[in-house]
Amino acid sequence: MTNVFENYLSSTGGLLADEINLSAQFFKPLNLKKGDFFIREGEICRHIGFIVSGAVKAYAIDDEGKENITCFKFENEFVTSFPEFMMQEKSRRSMRTVEDSVIYRISYPDYQHLLGQVTSLNGVIKSVIEQEYNQKERYMLNYNNRSAVDKYRHVLSHEPMLVQRIATQDLASYLGITQRSLTRVKGQIHKPNVL
Repeated sequence: MTNVFENYLSSTGGLLADEINLSAQFFKPLNLKKGDFFIREGEICRHIGFIVSGAVKAYAIDDEGKENITCFKFENEFVTSFPEFMMQEKSRRSMRTVEDSVIYRISYPDYQHLLGQVTSLNGVIKSVIEQEYNQKERYMLNYNNRSAVDKYRHVLSHEPMLVQRIATQDLASYLGITQRSLTRVKGQIHKPNVL
């Protein structure tokens, strides 16, 4: 694993080799089975994780007990609820694996200690938080106030990994449509001469 994480840190261009080695020592492996929680809604957000393999969904439960999925994270992405992690508050959403996953995580105290030792890591974290913000903006722009067909077409052209790796019910939740609507849309779009 550390090679995957070290390669990621190296690719950011902001860290020296000894800073990369030191940083990697603070991240500890966590093997999760499909369906395991990385973060639970209502619990203090104590870790940041780096996904080495697998996938995670982030969601909140609505008043009817239904999951409302807001994003998916895959290999070479960080996973946490950043505002709650930074403030050490209770998470407002859960993060749960959708595949068997290996996640390297760091606790909040170790994170604070590491930032004190490797100040250039602040640039990496800033970039990760900017990516989070951009992902949320793209989600709002591409999946709000659009028809089910337009949403699914957007996924096919811009996020095909979701169609390949995410269960239909989870993809429907992410798109804000029912599973039945998604199945119907798939049938329409995948008919010959429709695309």
